[in-house]
Amino acid sequence: MIELGKIQTLTIAKKASNGIYLNSCDGLEEERILLPNNQVPESFEIGGELSVFVYKDSEDRPIATTTVPYLTLGEIALLEVAQVSNIGAFLNWGLAKDLFLPFREQTKKIQPQEKVLVALYIDKSQRLCATMNVYHYLDCHSPYKKDDYVSGTIYETSDNFGTFVAVDNKYSALIPKTEVLQELSIGDTIEARVSSIREDGKLNLSLRKKAYLQMDDDSELIFSALQKKGFFPLHDKSAPEDIKKAFGLSKNAFKRAIGRLLKEEKIILLKDGIALKK
Repeated sequence: MIELGKIQTLTIAKKASNGIYLNSCDGLEEERILLPNNQVPESFEIGGELSVFVYKDSEDRPIATTTVPYLTLGEIALLEVAQVSNIGAFLNWGLAKDLFLPFREQTKKIQPQEKVLVALYIDKSQRLCATMNVYHYLDCHSPYKKDDYVSGTIYETSDNFGTFVAVDNKYSALIPKTEVLQELSIGDTIEARVSSIREDGKLNLSLRKKAYLQMDDDSELIFSALQKKGFFPLHDKSAPEDIKKAFGLSKNAFKRAIGRLLKEEKIILLKDGIALKK
């Protein structure tokens, strides 16, 4: 059986003026598919085999190519937007005919030359299309362990859960909302630490280092800000929202950093905030 959207090995059935016709080893004659002349290798034999990718041409007919696309059925890849039209977008996926990304499968407004993370699927009309809703295409069995550092692409944000990340553009991960202390957008590439691994194999991520290492960075951040401003009306009783707005830190991280600076006698704690020690 010839399968749309997949790389497969087919048998050379016959030569024609417009190319050669291929078939699966046990297929029927009416299932034959064309490999156009510009894709035909210099030497071939009837009955021989070729590895090809099957998609549909501009007239919606199944056709074969020896060119390997940037993604196949069920896979995920970061593709460049070639064009945006009134029916959707078209992506460069390495073939002559661009890949269609319908509006309903877009999770944000996209622009030409932007790169978007997508999966390849077959729609109800039996056409190959792209979707930015990649959650169900991600692998839950990554090779990473706790405290490993990873990189990935943000593909969804949620006020309830946090920020969803495709690690290596392949593995399922989440930055819990309690760890999201800065503005993150769909399409951003991030570096993060694996904070834990869930029972289902999905990764929980943190944008911060382990506490004892992160404390050095946080202390330096606050100390540098105080050197410029001299005083901040923040202390251990301040609202978490105020601390996050000023330094992008959680309240616990702020308290640890302040404790470090007090111990090093770099700052003083006033009734209404913190200031540099003179």
